[in-house]
Amino acid sequence: ESRGKPFSCIGELCWYFNGTDETSFIVHYLTHYKVADEGGHIFGAYGPRLFKRWKRVKQFENIIKLLREKPTSRRAVLQLFDSADLAQKHEDVPCTCTLQLLVRNGKLDLIVYMRSNDVIKGLTHDIFCFTMLQEIAARRLSVELGTYRHCVGSLHLYSTDDETAKSFLLEGWQPTKSAMPAMPVGDPSSEIRLLLKAEAALRRGEDRRGQLPEEEKADPYWADLIRLLRVFRYRRLRNKRALGEIRQKMAFSIYDTYIKRALDGIA
Repeated sequence: ESRGKPFSCIGELCWYFNGTDETSFIVHYLTHYKVADEGGHIFGAYGPRLFKRWKRVKQFENIIKLLREKPTSRRAVLQLFDSADLAQKHEDVPCTCTLQLLVRNGKLDLIVYMRSNDVIKGLTHDIFCFTMLQEIAARRLSVELGTYRHCVGSLHLYSTDDETAKSFLLEGWQPTKSAMPAMPVGDPSSEIRLLLKAEAALRRGEDRRGQLPEEEKADPYWADLIRLLRVFRYRRLRNKRALGEIRQKMAFSIYDTYIKRALDGIA
C-alpha cells in the first residue's frame, strides 16, 4: 500500500502530456526532481521527447500513424535515451531507452527497455505512466489491450531507501483482484485535454470554490483522475470537508483507499 502513488503518478503523466521540461511543474508532485534542475528545466524530461517536435518528429503521433497504416509493423519504437545525451554532462539523462508497440492478434503489446531503474522511487511511476500510454494508444488504434513487458538493465535500490524497502516488504502480499477501471473505448484525446486544463488550474490554485468545469464535462473515468488531483490539492490544504465531498463524487470505488488515507492523515 505504501507504494500506491496515484496522485504523483497522475501528475507525472500530465507532465508528459504537456510536453514540457519545466522543473516547477513536476516538483509540485515529485520533490526529488529538484536535484536534477538545470536553470528551471529537466534535461531528460520525457514529455518533449514523446509529444513535442523532438528532432523534428512528434514521436507518439508518428507511431500511431504508422500502426494505423501497417498494424503488423515492427518499427513502432519510441526512443527516449539518445547517444547525444552523453556528449555533455547533465544532472538528468533518460533512464528509459525505448518503448516498442506491437499489434499482435488484435491486441497492443508494449515492451519497455530501461538502462536503469530505481526500484523504490522510479518503478511505480514508470509502470503507471507507460501502461497508461499503452492503453491510450490501444484506444486510438481501436485494438484491445495486450501484454506489458518491463525490461531493466540495472534494477537497483539505493541504501538511503533501505528503511522504506523494509517497511514495504513488511506489508506482506497485497490482493491483485482489484484493478483500475478500463479506459473508455474511443479516442481519448479530448478527455486528455480536459484533464490537462483541470490539472493546470489545480496546480496554480486557480480553482474557485473547488469547482472545475472540466470535471463535469469529462467521462467518469477521466473525471475520477481529475478528482484525485483535487484530493492531492486539498490534502495539502488540510481541507477534510472538501476531501469528503470529493469522496462522495468518485465514480469508481477502487480509489477510495487513497482518499481515506488522505483523510486519515489530517488531524
